[in-house]
Amino acid sequence: MARVTHPKPSLSLEQAVFIAQAAQEKQAGEVLVLEVGAMTSLADYFVFASGDSERQVRGIASFIEKMMSTRYKTKPDIEGKETANWILMDYGDIIVHIFKSDVRKYYALEKMWEDAPQIPIPETSQPFSQAARASRANPNSKVAPLS
Repeated sequence: MARVTHPKPSLSLEQAVFIAQAAQEKQAGEVLVLEVGAMTSLADYFVFASGDSERQVRGIASFIEKMMSTRYKTKPDIEGKETANWILMDYGDIIVHIFKSDVRKYYALEKMWEDAPQIPIPETSQPFSQAARASRANPNSKVAPLS
């Protein structure tokens, strides 16, 4: 598999890790961040995650969308939300793939990028559930930065 690397800090890297942490908060399986910018012009980072059901896949995607909107004031282009077997979220420099587990295994998309460096996903210092509650309680508040 890909080697683990620690790239230079950037907003795209920060957002890719934030997305991965949000997916983990929603119990996504096999969360993976790959740095693909040197290999393709499509994006700088791919984030992969899995859910066991269509409902979980939709839940992961909705949570990521909500947290990214709250923290970074950005909205993705989204494909596949209706069937929820494979939801693609395009944030420009970051493409997020959320698969139903069996669909991810079938397509094995990350194997196409196995030479891409893998980015470590640190544990969050503030649980996303607290951030989500705070944003609902005060829609004008900012989510505290994760370290």
